[in-house]
Amino acid sequence: MPSPDTPHAADFRPSPNHNERLTPISALILHYTGMPTAASALALLTSVEAQVSSHYFVDEDGTILQLVPEARRAWHAGRSFWAGETDLNSASIGIEIVHPGHDDPRPFPDRQIEATAALCRDICARQGIAPRRVLGHSDIAIGRKIDPGEFFPWKTLAELGVGHYVEPAAIVGGAVLETGARGDEVRRLQQALADYGYKIDVTGDYDQACAGVVAAFQRHFRPALVDGRADASTIATLRALAGAGA
Repeated sequence: MPSPDTPHAADFRPSPNHNERLTPISALILHYTGMPTAASALALLTSVEAQVSSHYFVDEDGTILQLVPEARRAWHAGRSFWAGETDLNSASIGIEIVHPGHDDPRPFPDRQIEATAALCRDICARQGIAPRRVLGHSDIAIGRKIDPGEFFPWKTLAELGVGHYVEPAAIVGGAVLETGARGDEVRRLQQALADYGYKIDVTGDYDQACAGVVAAFQRHFRPALVDGRADASTIATLRALAGAGA
């Protein structure tokens, strides 16, 4: 039985679902399990038939288990993209956080988030992962995944020293960019999202694909309203993030 890569893991529960990494580690991806119980999620992540896994598993009481060695490529990201990288399984470490998901968007327990933050700080320090490359599954799998959700406490995680974050700009009335819009303003928005790392075509047309990327951005960085419409709050928050470095 291998030893955990981090002192924060209580035990190693090996998953058979991993293979060789093809690229260096440069990102950390957070997920919710999206299953009714921790036991059912752990069973899935360690089942050879399921063909899914993660490096770490954080229970609601803060207990951390390691499932796959960090040196190996766990199967948690699936079809994904971030900042030109198309194999996030190879380029990242994945953490599954026990939570039933959008069917029951209850708060994540404080001790679970504190444990997750401690684990993330350790991983990022050892692997040299930049704050802006601590991402949600929803960021890298647009239109396919929505975890860890707009109810995930990214602000608290940032206060605990993890991730890239600015206080979202206040939601106010006024003009919005939405499906059907086109022109230079849309093109600038698309370019800003692409520059940050999102997979988006810079066309100047605000189509359904563009709305999906905006919704993914909102889910992580402006969670009070996730509607896929680029209002002044969304645009201001994106600009602030772009200027925040890291």
